[in-house]
Amino acid sequence: MNEPERSVDFGFETVDWSDKARRVRAVFESVAGKYDLMNDLMSLGVHRLWKQFTLQVAGLRPGQNVLDVAGGTGDLAAGLARQVGKDGRVVLSDINPAMLARGRDRLIDEGLAGNVECVVADAERLPFDDDSFDCVTIGFGLRNVTDKPAALASMHRVLKPGGQLLVLEFSKPTLPGLGFVYDLYSFNVLPALGALVARDRASYRYLAESIRMHPDQETLLEMLRTAGFGQARYHNLSGGIVALHRGFKI
Repeated sequence: MNEPERSVDFGFETVDWSDKARRVRAVFESVAGKYDLMNDLMSLGVHRLWKQFTLQVAGLRPGQNVLDVAGGTGDLAAGLARQVGKDGRVVLSDINPAMLARGRDRLIDEGLAGNVECVVADAERLPFDDDSFDCVTIGFGLRNVTDKPAALASMHRVLKPGGQLLVLEFSKPTLPGLGFVYDLYSFNVLPALGALVARDRASYRYLAESIRMHPDQETLLEMLRTAGFGQARYHNLSGGIVALHRGFKI
């Protein structure tokens, strides 16, 4: 007897489980060329502060090994590479070759390619040995993953005992009244910016929808604990618009 098809959210749309990765890949292939510019425009540059906070929390030492999952254009990977230095190793991974190519070019331009390896990889099935990395990061990528528990388990597997996971992701606003203003901005300004700058309204509509479908702070915290991460906690940023979750492989 054939198993029934599973379904999953793609923004507000429900799609076959097997189809989400393809559709997400198409979104990012479409926006890769304008991705960094759009990040600056959409957040008024504040995304740089969120990522800087993530790097401060990471507190990596020279010589450590780090994996940046769904790292796209490489802005987090660049900061990680500076922390671990020439004796360390950073692996920048992404399921989308177009985004990864932008990241590779960025790291070359910034003189950081010497200790960074770029690998096309699926977050749910990371192609690395057990206990390989001191730190794993994923910035604004988890909400696009089809099977989030599988991805968290895969990231847990490749961490060394004592290693840390950092998940930077859009979340649920916590300040009174902020959610209403944020919705107006997300569903009106973001798609308009996407149409004007990236010539792609639909992809930025998906962005807004995917944020609303992502687990809230407490739900994601429990997902980290279920995946085996200890000392799990989170920091709200910008009134909860973004949250940084952190956990350790005990």
